[in-house]
Formats: sequence, C-alpha cells, structure tokens
Amino acid sequence: MDSGQALPAACAVEMVHTYSLIHDDLPAMDDDDLRRGLPTCHAKYGEATAILAGDALLAHAFEILARDTPPATAARCVAELARAAGATELVGGQADDLAAENAGGTLHELERIHRRKTGALFLASLRLGAIIAEASEQQFSALDRYGKALGLAFQITDDLLDYSGDAEQLGKRVGKDEDRGKLTFPGLLGVDESRRRARELVLEAIDALTIFGSAAIGLEGLARYVLERNQ
Repeated sequence: MDSGQALPAACAVEMVHTYSLIHDDLPAMDDDDLRRGLPTCHAKYGEATAILAGDALLAHAFEILARDTPPATAARCVAELARAAGATELVGGQADDLAAENAGGTLHELERIHRRKTGALFLASLRLGAIIAEASEQQFSALDRYGKALGLAFQITDDLLDYSGDAEQLGKRVGKDEDRGKLTFPGLLGVDESRRRARELVLEAIDALTIFGSAAIGLEGLARYVLERNQ
C-alpha cells in the first residue's frame, strides 16, 4: 500500500479526535480551560464557536474520507469511522462517563466506558489502514486485539497522569478527575494495581502483533511508549 493512500483516513481520524476534545472540554462536559498548554477552544473563543468548530471538523472528516480515500474502500472506511464516532462507541462512552460521575461503578463498567470513549478511535485508526491495505481476516483480528488492549492501557496511563502527573508537562490541569468525582482506574484500583494493569495490557498488545513480524516495529514502539509517556 502506498502510504499516501492512507493519508486522508489519518486526517479524518484526527479531525474526529480533535472535535471530540473540543466538545469534551466544554463546561457541560468535562469543563476544562487548558489543553496542550493552551486555552481550550471555548475558553478562548466562546462556547458557541467551540461547538460549531467541533461540528465542522466532524463533518469535514467524512467529506475527505469519502472524497479522497481509494474508491474501492471509501464506503467501508466511512462506515467504520461513523460507527467508531457514534452512539454505540465514542459518544456512548462519553455519555456513560458523565453518568458515572459521583455514582461509582465496577471495573467492568469502567473498562466498558473507555473501550468505547478512548478505544474506539484507536481501533478505527487501525481498521481504516487495514481496510485500505486489504488486510486478511487474521490480520484484522490481530489489530483489533492490539487496539483494544492499547486503548485501555492509554486510558489507565491518562488517569494516572491526572492523579499524579505534572501540569506543566501535561499541558492541562491535573487532579480534575477526582474533583469531579470521575470513575477512574487509580480511584477504583489504586495506583500500583493500575500501573500493573497498564503493563499487562501493553504486553497483550505487543503479543497480538506477532503475526506481522518486523513490519509491526512501529506499533510495538507505540505500545511501549504508552507506559513511558508524561503528557
């Protein structure tokens, strides 16, 4: 596969990701005023502009995916990203995350939230590339296993950084999850068990890549980075 064929898909996923962050930061959602060391969209430009910017990014993501993805795979790619961004995955996960504030929950419920809220776009990124590359069912299965484990490990690390990270390095406020009564991995499992679970998931993700041999060195490096990141 020519890497240029996958560029529209990568752009589309990042547009959906950015839209989700803009809306996630809104006062009615997670109410954040700092993102990547800069004022959040609504903090700088107002809530109406932030809502519209997110809406525009979401629409444009599907425009470029339908227009610029190889014709033979465009429809599948659009359907895949729409499912990941929709009510059963990203949006549903966000809704359940908000509903769990100050309500508590089980590990199963917490993982279910973040396999959708965080994990959906990880999986979509992998599956779009696999669709364009005409991957086999076995390869799709391996990427699904990798993406599910990696997405959950990423969220656990994110929760840990909010619990004990450095705000200057992170470029966003820390301690806000506890302040809002969020259901988090450190809050439910404790710090040490959360770190152990993240390591376990990263090893599971790496193990899923065996089928690809040395071609998956980049994906393996990404998985290892999740445990080391400080922002």
